[in-house]
Amino acid sequence: MISVGLFGHSGDNEVWENMDEGTLTATKKMLDDMHKRKIDMADEIFVINVDGYIGESTRSEIEYAQAQGKPVGYLENQSV
Repeated sequence: MISVGLFGHSGDNEVWENMDEGTLTATKKMLDDMHKRKIDMADEIFVINVDGYIGESTRSEIEYAQAQGKPVGYLENQSV
């Protein structure tokens, strides 16, 4: 199992609140790149979609995994 680099949700402001805009942008890009490299190493991905929530970056990672032919599983069933 390879876990995420940072587990947070939209609205978890304490993770980001003291970062200036440049640092925030660079950190989000670094995490996005790191998650995609982890997807490259994984056999499949598992989405922790509590209450059905999937944020923008997670959706991007799902699309990336699917484009790489990786199976995608979900904690909660998708209604779509």
